[in-house]
Amino acid sequence: MDRFTALADPTRRRIVEMLGQRAMAAGEITAQFGMSAPAISQHLKVLKEAGLVSVEVSGQRRIYRLDPNGLDAFDAWVRQVRGFWNAGLDRLERELTKPEDE
Repeated sequence: MDRFTALADPTRRRIVEMLGQRAMAAGEITAQFGMSAPAISQHLKVLKEAGLVSVEVSGQRRIYRLDPNGLDAFDAWVRQVRGFWNAGLDRLERELTKPEDE
């Protein structure tokens, strides 16, 4: 699943926001939502498969944290799109500021 599709779900976006604050155990994440542990586990699985979070097994606990590589891919995409947008706006500005006799 790609990163954008993974973040289309509001629960997964909230999990990413929470993990942006600190690493958390799966149980801590589940406690923040009104849904079952298996449901949250599925959300975490999707985020992991999309490369947005990583998991560390510590005994019986699974500790989740944001994966900086997955976030870097988002950042690169935003920079690319912003570059296209800025170039288009620059062209529009040039057209709008041309003297009328041209």
